[in-house]
Amino acid sequence: MISYRDDVRPELAQALELYRTSTLAERRPVDDKARFAAMLENANLIVTAWDGELLVGISRCVSDFSWTTYLADLAVRVSHQRCGIGKQLIRRTQAAAPQAKLLLLAAPAADKYYPHIGFQHFPQAWMLAAEDDVR
Repeated sequence: MISYRDDVRPELAQALELYRTSTLAERRPVDDKARFAAMLENANLIVTAWDGELLVGISRCVSDFSWTTYLADLAVRVSHQRCGIGKQLIRRTQAAAPQAKLLLLAAPAADKYYPHIGFQHFPQAWMLAAEDDVR
């Protein structure tokens, strides 16, 4: 049975293992522990999914709880995907800030997933990359 929590921040080792077993590690700085720890620490809305003591999913966000919630990461262990965990994490994230719009940048592999669960595509977004991301 999967339980969901919005009152606990996973430990760094738990989060790193989850990202590595969800394929999200391919696009996140999991080898830079200080930067990854800062990502967790500075998120002000985190919803987690647990299979007993095992962290199996996370929704990591930055929100003003009124206008916009940015869903920075949605990760579910490959072994637990296609069980509704991602959808439930999103539902609970939205419930934590019901007036705010939930925004995200989708990985190319997830382009078909998000419309399936109710997201609409808005191509007019712009991004200014961080200096160390510019190549």
